[in-house]
Amino acid sequence: MEKKNKKVTVIIISILIVLILLLALTYAYFSTQLNGSDQIVKVGELELVLDETSEGISLDNAVGISDSKGMSLEGSTFELINNGSNAIDYTIYLDDNTISDTDTRIDDKYLKYNLNKNGTDSGAYLLTSIKSNSSRVLDSGTIEGKTINKYKLNLWITDEVDGNYSGQVFSGKLRVEVSQERVKPNEPELDDGMIAVTYNGTNWVKTDKDNNWYNYDEQKWANAVTVSSNTRESYLSADVGMVVSMDDIETMWVWVPRYSYTIGSADEINYYGKQGDYLDSTPKQVLPGEIDIKFIDKDTKEKGTARYVVSEGIKDNSWYTPDAFTFGDEELSGIWVGKFETSSSNPSAGSGGGNTTSLDPMLKPNVTSWRSISVSNAFTVSQKMNDEGNRYGFSSGIDTHMMKNSEWAVVAYLSQSKYGKLGNINFSGANKEIYQNKSNQYITGCSYGSPSNGNTDYGCQYTYDININGTGASTTGNIYGVYDMSGGSLEYVMANYNDEVGSSGFENMPESKYYDKYTSDIVSNACNGSLCLSHGFDNNNWYSDSGLYNFLNVWQLRGGRTVNDKNAGIFSIWETSVNGGVFTDHSFRLVLSINN
Repeated sequence: MEKKNKKVTVIIISILIVLILLLALTYAYFSTQLNGSDQIVKVGELELVLDETSEGISLDNAVGISDSKGMSLEGSTFELINNGSNAIDYTIYLDDNTISDTDTRIDDKYLKYNLNKNGTDSGAYLLTSIKSNSSRVLDSGTIEGKTINKYKLNLWITDEVDGNYSGQVFSGKLRVEVSQERVKPNEPELDDGMIAVTYNGTNWVKTDKDNNWYNYDEQKWANAVTVSSNTRESYLSADVGMVVSMDDIETMWVWVPRYSYTIGSADEINYYGKQGDYLDSTPKQVLPGEIDIKFIDKDTKEKGTARYVVSEGIKDNSWYTPDAFTFGDEELSGIWVGKFETSSSNPSAGSGGGNTTSLDPMLKPNVTSWRSISVSNAFTVSQKMNDEGNRYGFSSGIDTHMMKNSEWAVVAYLSQSKYGKLGNINFSGANKEIYQNKSNQYITGCSYGSPSNGNTDYGCQYTYDININGTGASTTGNIYGVYDMSGGSLEYVMANYNDEVGSSGFENMPESKYYDKYTSDIVSNACNGSLCLSHGFDNNNWYSDSGLYNFLNVWQLRGGRTVNDKNAGIFSIWETSVNGGVFTDHSFRLVLSINN
């Protein structure tokens, strides 16, 4: 299906070309119409820079001239600069500008132009030849990261067309549109022991970046696995296309690339996202709309409002880069998220593992999740993957840890964008919501085949690999997403109130990069007196998911309750009565970041 490009439009340079067609008088010039003295306007990582020394366009005696003479005119120069590392798709337009009521606009059929780009002329063309849907397209294409395009624009009256254009004017402005959704997501970073995989309809098979590993435009998020130590070398040396047996897989991961987000409001009061192309109704709490996402490189960090009014469009200060992409002092190009709730190396043990640190964490479907474990022990086993000589083959350049609340939120936001289940055309209406895992046996990857269902399935109604009914429980609506984030076990996240350890088992809180600290029991003041953007608090009760943000207890839970709870979902936030301690349906999830 062809997707419509949603574009961010920014007026860059205004141009005034006045043609006073009196014999022996030339009066034509470019003049910038920017606010103040600004000669540079930014569009994300893109800049269009006007050359202030340019003398502009000359119209010789305001009469028609030949193409050769027109192309030799001084012209007006400008640059398009991509300061980021990612390639960006762009289009530069020459639009009409407002003229006075007493002026008459000259018809495009009398005007020709030449655009010199990086030393190459476009050739002499009538302005009518570049008009499409009432817009004149001067140039379009992809500008690579850390690249500059240099332009010179000439405009003249052609001597090839006769007509009466005395005293008429042309007033125009340059505009650039950036297709933000076409900015490439950061390429997944693989550590030692990690194998890129894709699904062939039956099995997971080895792949690489040149073999359709991922396509976020099609909700195909990048997946990777680790395998048992006795099979690792054979898989790492195997050719692309080799089946990776689930019996050999120990962990499965999904890549969430760095992005910025913003949430729209249709009524300027409630921020439930925009209706966009994927919703047939006005967004509301019970059926919210699209969260706008743009992928960015790790050098970009935006701290805007994370909000905009849909009718007014996204502003430059609307974007916010989630806190989850900052790990301590390091900016990350993305994070690897555990594809399933954590299980243990002995899933047959009581509660799938119980309150111990002697077992190793696993990430697999169709096994019992690891529950009845305190926050401190869950944190400890999450970091076993960092140990020297670990069973997974990871190097010292990674950091695995228990998922933070902010890291949960970045998965939820991406799922509620065009790149996630919301954008998956196989689902509509209420089925845009992630289906619940209602397995009362806490089996990972299960689906009840519907969202917001109060029933309990005492087995596994649909496994993760069954199309639609099973994959509807993932964040993408297909097999490439993250599972168990709606229903399943309640998952402890490293979200803490004011450094109080509660019943977690911690004697002292761990290093600050490993948890989100909230300083108020009122959500609007939770981050040092203000709302915590990018932590999921701006999705209060979306899909009617339960939200208890009062920090009556000092540790938070995300996801779902399996038993008779239709309000469990990816946007749920729960308090815990055991205050970080052991409970029969409390599990946890892993995140892996790669240190650069």
